[in-house]
Amino acid sequence: MLFPVMPVTYQIDLSRGLIHTRCIGDVTPGEIAEHFRELEQDPGRPERLNVLLDLTEETSLPETRDLREVKYQLNKLLRSVRFGACAIVACDEALFGMMRMFGVLTAEYFDMTEVFRAIADAEAWLASVAT
Repeated sequence: MLFPVMPVTYQIDLSRGLIHTRCIGDVTPGEIAEHFRELEQDPGRPERLNVLLDLTEETSLPETRDLREVKYQLNKLLRSVRFGACAIVACDEALFGMMRMFGVLTAEYFDMTEVFRAIADAEAWLASVAT
């Protein structure tokens, strides 16, 4: 029996205060909003998290209006969650560029944001800046 792959999944590492979020396949702003609602209601979630956003398996390319919608949803989430550093990993050139734009659009929500092409580089950066 095959189970469908969830487009947005996450794991929280309490010892590091880190949420590792993966986006897989064609991800929509609605699916991201659902992820934020799930995170907001997660009883095991600490109040402050650093973020590792893994987009290496994402096949969709968000448009600017999609990024603005995610920003709006992120703003609503900030009632219950605070974010520190955000490391985004995107291999695709166009997605890499869009995530740099996302970092600018959401700069007020994170202490700092960087976009990387490799998970190892993102993890090393997070380890160096995480408090």
